[in-house]
Amino acid sequence: MSEPRVPGTPAEPGMPPVPPTASAGQSLPPDPIASAGATDLTDGQWHRLHPATPLLRGGIVLVAILGFVLANFRERLVDWIFGAPDLPGDPLQTAYERGQLGWAILIVIAGLVVGIVGFYASWRMHTFRVGDDVVEVRSGILFRTHRRARLDRIQGVAISRPIFARLFGAAKLDISVAGQDAKVQLAYLRGSETDRLRHDVLVLASGARAAAAGPDVANAAVATGAAAASVVPGVVPGVVNQRMRELLAPELDPALAPPESVVKIPPGRLILSLVLSGFTVVLVVVAVLIVVMSLLGRREFFIFLILPGILAAIGYYFNRFTKSLRFSIAGTADGVRIGYGLLSTSNDTLPPGRIHAIEVSQPLLWRPAKWWMIRINRAGAAGQSSAQTSTLMLPVGTVDDVRKVLGLLLPGLAGEHTRELLLAGLVAKSGAGFTDAPRRAWPLRPLSWKRTGFAQTDDAILLRSGFVWRHLTVVPLARVQSLRISQGPVQRMLDLVELTVHTVAGPVRATLGVADRAGGTAAFGRWSAEVVEAGATDHSHRWAEGQTS
Repeated sequence: MSEPRVPGTPAEPGMPPVPPTASAGQSLPPDPIASAGATDLTDGQWHRLHPATPLLRGGIVLVAILGFVLANFRERLVDWIFGAPDLPGDPLQTAYERGQLGWAILIVIAGLVVGIVGFYASWRMHTFRVGDDVVEVRSGILFRTHRRARLDRIQGVAISRPIFARLFGAAKLDISVAGQDAKVQLAYLRGSETDRLRHDVLVLASGARAAAAGPDVANAAVATGAAAASVVPGVVPGVVNQRMRELLAPELDPALAPPESVVKIPPGRLILSLVLSGFTVVLVVVAVLIVVMSLLGRREFFIFLILPGILAAIGYYFNRFTKSLRFSIAGTADGVRIGYGLLSTSNDTLPPGRIHAIEVSQPLLWRPAKWWMIRINRAGAAGQSSAQTSTLMLPVGTVDDVRKVLGLLLPGLAGEHTRELLLAGLVAKSGAGFTDAPRRAWPLRPLSWKRTGFAQTDDAILLRSGFVWRHLTVVPLARVQSLRISQGPVQRMLDLVELTVHTVAGPVRATLGVADRAGGTAAFGRWSAEVVEAGATDHSHRWAEGQTS
């Protein structure tokens, strides 16, 4: 057995300190942290999550399962508990007639107590702390889990607010680091704490020196406490107003960046882009197939394919529409911030140097409207359930939107010459600064050989390809993992090669299927030397080192 701890003494490692108690005739000084209504979450100490975390993470699911079981197995439960299958009616009436109502109430109360104690223990054992170099999370009751994330390996910090969590003023913080399934998740925190913690984590990851706390910090804490106290007389109206402001506020504040750096997607464009998507084409083909099968007398296809297909299509369109309706992207001091979502919202901050590849693509049905889509490769996003949204930088946009977004993702592409080169990579059929595939590549690329080529800027490799589905891939030199040049038997006959630029796993594949052998070999040698040089001089993992936050 451990000895009792004296109040006011330091706690054991990983445990919160015991607050001091007042003896007879003495009074304790007011706690400045408690009076200010805020705590420093990056002080290196262990902290707990939002008190509603057990309910938000599993309580609702447990209640739903319990309700389903009671609704579907009601008579069997009555038979098993009371041994009275011949007594119809409500279980409480059955218990009353058998004289077992007290036992039934005790069973219900015991179940509730066990559930509450389990949730409370789970919340108590789930703690986190943020130090100068790492973020740590410990969780679990019987099976303990301890996750650590190095701050200099952070690939992005995302804040998501599911619709039910928003009612409690809670939010989830995801810290993505390099590696498969290496994400550290804090679910859930108070909304104001989440935004402040995201800022502090990015400041620590950037290498910036923290400014010394002076009188201004204390005055700010006092002002915060006074502001919190001013709403005490109207607690309920104040909470309701605050929740309404949070629900109606934009996920990404346009004031964080100049107005010209924020892309706006009109609802009409978004709806039409979904209608003209590849999913719609597949849906039409499946519908035609089902109609043909129905005309041939296979009526069962209507029940087993039409109804599930309609429900799946509605869910797909609704999910894509609600996630992209309030889409916004802007540049901040800590990197690019992307926000999206209507009911359940999310915003993600990508620090500088965390984008490994960029792809600008245009489906055939979007070509008359001159719309484009932008996706990226980022470390740690592959295999995650949110990979599609975390790698989508522009759901649908014009050429001007593409220029703005590319300027945010890679500031080195903002030069006049580079902008012209990018525009040529999007719309030009051949030439315009690109080294195109020769005419003898026609047998392998009968439609797109004129649009297949490569180019290079001071800090990136550009690959252009595609006729039906146009692609422009941009890979920063400092983010290249490896290079490959290959030649199959048919390519050897045509004096062609294939070039591949390897990056982290993701939706973007930086491959050029055909290129002239002499030009491709020269580019491979040049890129190999410049990639090594760019990697040696890259310091984007500590993008603000030496500065003062």
